[in-house]
Amino acid sequence: MQRHLTTKRARFLAAVALGLMAVFVVRLAYMQIIRHDYYVSQADSEQIKQFVLHAQRGEIYALDGSTPTKLVMNETVYTVWADPMVVTEVDKVVEVMNRVAGGNVRDNFRQYLTRQGSRYQVIANKVSRKQAELIKKEKLAGIGFDAVTQRVYPEGQLASQVLGFVDASGVGRYGFEQANDKVLRGTDGVLKTVTDVRSVPLTIGNKNIKQPARNGTNMVLTIDRNVQAKVEQALRDGARRTGATHVSAVVMNPQNGRVMAMANLPTYDPSQLAKVTDVSSLNNNTITNPYEPGSDIKTFTVATGIDKGVITPQSTYNNTDKIKVDDITIGNASKGQTGNITMQHALNWSLNTGMVTVAQRLGNGRYITRQARDTMYEYFHDRFRLGQLTGIELAGEAKGNIISPTQQQGNAVRYSNMSFGQGMDVTMLQVSAGFSAMINGGTYYAPTVIAGTIDGKGTFSRAAAKTKYTNIIKPQSSDTVREMVHQARTAFYAGNDTPGFYIGGKTGTSQTIENGKYIYSQTVGTYLGFGGEVGKIPAYVIMVEVSGKGMALQGGQDALPIFTDISNWMINYLQLQPKG
Repeated sequence: MQRHLTTKRARFLAAVALGLMAVFVVRLAYMQIIRHDYYVSQADSEQIKQFVLHAQRGEIYALDGSTPTKLVMNETVYTVWADPMVVTEVDKVVEVMNRVAGGNVRDNFRQYLTRQGSRYQVIANKVSRKQAELIKKEKLAGIGFDAVTQRVYPEGQLASQVLGFVDASGVGRYGFEQANDKVLRGTDGVLKTVTDVRSVPLTIGNKNIKQPARNGTNMVLTIDRNVQAKVEQALRDGARRTGATHVSAVVMNPQNGRVMAMANLPTYDPSQLAKVTDVSSLNNNTITNPYEPGSDIKTFTVATGIDKGVITPQSTYNNTDKIKVDDITIGNASKGQTGNITMQHALNWSLNTGMVTVAQRLGNGRYITRQARDTMYEYFHDRFRLGQLTGIELAGEAKGNIISPTQQQGNAVRYSNMSFGQGMDVTMLQVSAGFSAMINGGTYYAPTVIAGTIDGKGTFSRAAAKTKYTNIIKPQSSDTVREMVHQARTAFYAGNDTPGFYIGGKTGTSQTIENGKYIYSQTVGTYLGFGGEVGKIPAYVIMVEVSGKGMALQGGQDALPIFTDISNWMINYLQLQPKG
């Protein structure tokens, strides 16, 4: 009987053991086969981390003569992040971060160390390499580092309004940085890899996935650092001399449209953005600020008349210091040049009556007819491209406005004013580019600030030429206008120029408009001119503008000396050869 019970109990225990074994086998099969992918993903989530491989932003170069030199460089700094699921020593992390990188940590960063449902929380930004190494030595679990770059400006504020800057999120703002952000930024890569308990990537394992970052393109500007530095100094000197609160200048090569310098005052230092109190100083006013150009435009009116054959430099008209157009009477700022005078004399003395006469002769000789207005619009807008975007590779370019004869306001009075630079809005760059076409033989070169690129090996590849438009005016017309502009400068200002060179220019003084009315006590002074060797296409075009709140500034008195300063320096810098 006892033996039977023992056998029965053994069988029962065996059945129980077998049943338990079956449960374990079924459970194991369920976990290894049916739920295999789930548990693998759970393991991967603990062991595999994804890291962003940051692309290095392209650096920006200027030219030093013909040699690229860095204006904007990259410096490696680090973003420190935490994986809250791995962090085990919160107090120690807080102590180390405050001690080593106190000025770079996020406010109240302790809260991010324990944030649930997150594997990546930034706790410090722009940590230096030395700081990062000190933090790494502490071997803090769950703390990682992303190498990123920040911009460094070895030339300080030089050409800052051309360059722009990169904001805290790595996006280009203003200037070249914004307009070319995609090219400069490159494309971030990604690294998925098995890590140890401290989130340190391991170099082994078949779980690794790496997509390399594609660094941004290194760009070379047409800006010549030496010309830019000279122009900025000349503007500072001019501002001190005149008291002007806003001063701007453009220097272009009229033979290819390349911008050698662009500068404005006030300006800023892109490495000290926190000190910028007036955001308007971030703007490049040579392209962002359309204005009424005044008498500089008289060169465009003369060029139109010359090219259409309705005037020559020796053509005469009877100047009475006033001329009537419809119901308004237009007068001259310079009085007394009355009688039968030539168009060259009218340009020399900047006489409004002479320019209105040219506009009339584009029509029937007595009135500014629709034919005359159509012709002026064709030359000003379509050929010289005033009131059109130039396509310069910089952010914020303004279009301006040239009223068409098809518009109600495009009447004879409007076009009489346009003949001497009022009733229109243009930018300094538009005027400089159009003037370049006028004096270079008749070819309009689209302005550019891109000279080329530099690859990872340091090889400089020049950019392809931008669009050009030929026969804007006939070559012989260009020769005639160039000489007229030369004579206009020679008549009054030749004594300021380095002897033996071919210099020309035109003054401009325009009233400003406030509340729809001209303010005659507040004027903008400009000077537009060229320079180069005698008998050759000019080597440079310079335009200068000066202005100030409540100030009556003049083209001849205030802007011209700045032009002369830059022009004489350019002759030496470009090593131009004098006549004889």
